[in-house]
Formats: sequence, C-alpha cells, structure tokens
Amino acid sequence: MSADMRTEDYPEEIDEQLTGFDSSVSSIKTMLEQLMAMPRNDLLQQLDPLDRAKLDLMSAYTLNSLFWRVNPREHGIKQELERIRTYMNRVKEITDKKKASRLDKGAATRFLRNALYDPAEKDSKKKAVSKKTADAAPDTPQMKRPKRS
Repeated sequence: MSADMRTEDYPEEIDEQLTGFDSSVSSIKTMLEQLMAMPRNDLLQQLDPLDRAKLDLMSAYTLNSLFWRVNPREHGIKQELERIRTYMNRVKEITDKKKASRLDKGAATRFLRNALYDPAEKDSKKKAVSKKTADAAPDTPQMKRPKRS
C-alpha cells in the first residue's frame, strides 16, 4: 500500500529516476564510509603520487559539486569546477601517456637493418676491410727468427 501512496505523490515517470538516485546515494555512502574508516595520512602513504592527485581531485570536485544547490550564476562555483576539471584532464593525459607503448629505437634500428640486409653489400664490406688491413701492413719485411738446432 505504501508503494501506491508513493506514486500518487509524484508523477510515475519520476519514479525510475528517484530509484536510480537513491541507489547512487547509497553507493556513494558506502564508498565514503570506506574512505573515512582509514585515517587520511595512512591512505595517502599507500598511494603513489598519481593516485594521490586523483584522490585529491575527486574529493575537491565532489565537495564543490555540492554547491550546485545554490544559484551558480551568483556563485563562483562553476569556474572552480571548470578549474578542477582541467586538472582532472591533465591527470588523465599523464595516465594515458603511462599506458602508451614506447618505441625502442635500438630494436627498431635492428629490425630495419636486418629487413634491408643485402648479402652483396656485406661481401663488399669484407673485401674493403681486408684491403685496408693489407694496405696498413708495413712495407719492410719482418725479421725472421733464427732456426734452432
């Protein structure tokens, strides 16, 4: 009977939205209880700097979004939320850069060198090296060792 009474107080279309809102508030309450159960300093010590930044931005954004109950045209909250949103985007860019694959220049050079390998070029290099060593040999004959008898 209480469900029938609820639908009479407000339009039926709003019922789903209110139910979703209620479940969202319940999940937020659960998350906040978990965050509040541990001292903030202990929590921050367990996080790396990027996660600390995410937590601080999330906290600031959440607290500032509660100001939407006031008229945003008369209050500077809209600018503050935009400022926080730009920092959130910067953190997201940093996170995305961390996840992006990196190019190993040495490996890429080896791939290209081996893919473009030409056996004739290698033979010509060997001949050039052997010719250089022959040219570098002294013109005077080396002294021979005396024979042992």
